[in-house]
Amino acid sequence: MLRKIIHIDEELCNGCGLCASACHEGAIGLADGKARLLRDDYCDGLGDCLPACPTGAISFIEREAAPYDAAAVAHAQTHAQGAGCPSAQARMFEREQVDLDAVQPSDSSSELGHWPIQIRLVSSQASFLDHADLLVAADCTAFSCGDFHTRFMRGRAVLVGCPKLDPADYASRLAAIIAENDIRSITVALMEVPCCAGLGKAVQDAIKASGKDIPCETVIITLDGQIH
Repeated sequence: MLRKIIHIDEELCNGCGLCASACHEGAIGLADGKARLLRDDYCDGLGDCLPACPTGAISFIEREAAPYDAAAVAHAQTHAQGAGCPSAQARMFEREQVDLDAVQPSDSSSELGHWPIQIRLVSSQASFLDHADLLVAADCTAFSCGDFHTRFMRGRAVLVGCPKLDPADYASRLAAIIAENDIRSITVALMEVPCCAGLGKAVQDAIKASGKDIPCETVIITLDGQIH
């Protein structure tokens, strides 16, 4: 039948997986680093995936396609966990409340309270961002600082990225996160290496673009794990 259905421009797609997470029917997945429409009959043509795409790679077209099959979608959702891109599906974890004064540096329990954490995978509408103290950290920081979880992650929503290796536009993604949520404070954790400065600049540009006045502290971690 001739009907409206989504089209994904592979040249514009950066493979972030946000569209797959936004597609409740599981019609979109990732293959070879690009988003793909996996099944025409899973696409309802409503376009929940469109606003999730940061590069504008998704649009509507009208073409011959199998009709939307709501029964098949319901069956797949019942018999399969994690439709779409698993790395982009939002989850929150319950953490036992502890006496912070009693915590020892050797404590090894995780302080991660949600998933995902990669900047380019986190939706600006994720519930864990509401009223959050935000930690924006360079990828390498957690490996360089032995007590990173207890010192920096506890009680914060965590976003991580590497401006040198990741081609994503962090400033626009962070600006959307800040603009659409009541972020109480931002801590930026960077390595002392020059390439990390790009992440700090992206945070400052995002705050400016959001038009909000948010307390922001930057900490620098040396290659041998010292804090500045």
